Amino acid sequence: MSSAISPPAARNLRNVAIVAHVDHGKTTLVDHMLRQAGTFRLNEVVQERVMDSNDLERERGITILAKNTSVRWRSADGSITKINVIDTPGHADFGGEVERIMLMADGALLLVDAAEGPLPQTRFVLRKCLELGYPVIVVINKIDRSDARPEEVHEEIFDLFCDLDASDAQLDFPVLYAVGRDGVAKRTLDDPSTTLAPLFETILDKIQPAPGDATAPLQILVSNIEHDDYVGRLAIGRIVAGTVRYNQPIGILKDGRRVKSSVKALSTFEGLKRTAAPEAAAGEIVAIAGIDEVDVGDTIVDQEPGWETRALPRIHVEQPTLKMRVGVNTSPLAGKSKATKFLTSRHLRERLLRETTKNLAIRVEEGDSPDTFVVLGRGELQLAILIETMRREGYELQLGNPEVVTQTVDGAICEPMELVIVDAPEQFIGIVTERLGERRGRMMKMANHGFGRARLEYRVPSRGMIGFRGEILTATRGTALLNSMFDGWEPWGGPMMKRATGAIVSDRAGVATPYALNHLQARGSFFIAPGTVVYEGMIAGEHNRPSDTDVNVIKEKKLSNMRNHGKDENVALAPPRALTIETAMEWIDVDELVEVTPDAVRVRKAILEVNKRPRRTEAIEEAQEVG
Repeated sequence: MSSAISPPAARNLRNVAIVAHVDHGKTTLVDHMLRQAGTFRLNEVVQERVMDSNDLERERGITILAKNTSVRWRSADGSITKINVIDTPGHADFGGEVERIMLMADGALLLVDAAEGPLPQTRFVLRKCLELGYPVIVVINKIDRSDARPEEVHEEIFDLFCDLDASDAQLDFPVLYAVGRDGVAKRTLDDPSTTLAPLFETILDKIQPAPGDATAPLQILVSNIEHDDYVGRLAIGRIVAGTVRYNQPIGILKDGRRVKSSVKALSTFEGLKRTAAPEAAAGEIVAIAGIDEVDVGDTIVDQEPGWETRALPRIHVEQPTLKMRVGVNTSPLAGKSKATKFLTSRHLRERLLRETTKNLAIRVEEGDSPDTFVVLGRGELQLAILIETMRREGYELQLGNPEVVTQTVDGAICEPMELVIVDAPEQFIGIVTERLGERRGRMMKMANHGFGRARLEYRVPSRGMIGFRGEILTATRGTALLNSMFDGWEPWGGPMMKRATGAIVSDRAGVATPYALNHLQARGSFFIAPGTVVYEGMIAGEHNRPSDTDVNVIKEKKLSNMRNHGKDENVALAPPRALTIETAMEWIDVDELVEVTPDAVRVRKAILEVNKRPRRTEAIEEAQEVG
């Protein structure tokens, strides 16, 4: 692609992706790039992390979906260059977003925290950039941190480039030092710069103008799908070659099919808005409306003779490592929420299949029964975000226990492994080592940078990491930082315990009472509060012993005419543990399900009736079998 001729318009165009590990400051840096390039009026009120427009993104403080924006930078000689900026997620579970969106760019900004240094997702995104042959500009961010160590981090980044077999040209990467929160970039640590001008100048200097021949036959690779309330389905992609015009007849080359259509609306990205354009040439990133049958990975071409053979290679992402059963809600409380809109298997199937058309990292397979589906993804967070999005849309469903995806290599069943990096205070090293050892973790490296915290690097089976994040945060009093990344396959390692404790299960339907919960407090911790509607088989809490216990949580105090002065008990209940979709998915075992409705998240036994349910130990033994 780099050898193609750049049209005159594209010489003032750059396409750059911003990649980094989660929470290393990508979206905050984009905020200041937009501000300093004059995208906003001086008196305009702009919220922080303006690119995180999704409700879930703003609540969690992370980027979930890759997005496009653009800035126009005026150089010292007065020329104006448009820079299309692609903001990508930093969490490993959303690696599929990074893989499909990177094809829009011609270069990348790699952000690395000046204290934390390169982490697992840094390695993942950098490997993708190097494989595509992109020039990489390294930005060591957050140099104002008290524990910043920019020189050491610079050396670690160089070692990472070498480890990933970067070419000589890629190893000669420019380095900038930044405080993204203040909108400052420096060429050296003692540079007096107070703006991002050095960053913009480096982008123009090191990243080549967008390549592509504007006179060639049209080819657009669709990398993203959005929906607009006014114009409907939008295909977003980069023009690899040719020129696209409003109302132009086009063809869509799908996987094995061809569809004819036309460009009903054409727009480019200007700041945070889409701006209508009469035409756009090679190198530009465009949004095209009016094509109902278009999916991520399709190629849009003009209808010149031979258009059927001009398909670009489809986008391929790495395969999923985790799977989970999703089915129709079968609990006694199914359909009783006023906010429920979609309840049937037909609704579930349509919604899940719709997700696979825009998210290539998600796969859906038919389950054992007509009302059950198997959803495969990269990790617990990705699956939890999908379910949470569906819940907010009015879907009601139930989830099974997350399991790893196995594959057969040379006749042996193999399971996925993860590279896990734990950053914890020195006093918790023993606890971290013990907990990871229980999950068959092997220590690969250990380092102490002298700030009272140690960094431990482990290789752990992926199934050992299910539910581990919450456990390690509790064990280290919330001070540990945990990051992980897929790291290949190894032969199945045998049985592994997921949860050492049993469940407190309601043995009848009714409303939980303070009197009953008070007398059961000694048996464990509760997920429900007094006044919660329960049913037989619903899990009310976590037992403090390995076995399950069936209890009566609706029992009331017997009232009589006899008065006993001073005998009434003052009921003081511990606050219940509130379950989210993520924590519930992590907590459940093989014989349990998560019930998700628009206004509640409950956990229950798969078999509700007490007299039909097998013992917990029998269910666990069955689960220890391979696959």
